Amino acid sequence: MIKGFRDFILRGNVVDLAVAVVIGAAFGAVVAALVEGLVTPLIAAIIGEPSFNGLTFTVNGAVFAYGAVLNALITFLSVAAVIYFFVVQPMNLLQARLKPGKPTDEPLRACPECISDIPKAARRCSFCTAQVTPVA
Repeated sequence: MIKGFRDFILRGNVVDLAVAVVIGAAFGAVVAALVEGLVTPLIAAIIGEPSFNGLTFTVNGAVFAYGAVLNALITFLSVAAVIYFFVVQPMNLLQARLKPGKPTDEPLRACPECISDIPKAARRCSFCTAQVTPVA
């Protein structure tokens, strides 16, 4: 049982996930500090309220601190925007660039040098770059 647990822990994707969680938590703390120290005061200066943390309302003696919710919402949206624009969007562009092109209906032939399939009208192999004579 201990050997199985050790194998599970030392598996690459578990360690990678643990590192990602720790880095993500640290990144979240940095963005939260950025929002609390810069973004919230900037928005508050425009609206005229010095801090969102003091925004509350009371119903039957119960205090609702909706300013803290606003700060958390701004922090979440900031983290989501940074993740999207600096991680998701570049990865999507990279995957689109690396994605193979759509298959063509052109007749193919084998390259005499590397035996890869190339179009019959090709003058150069796209795999090994060998010059080939086109077939009519």
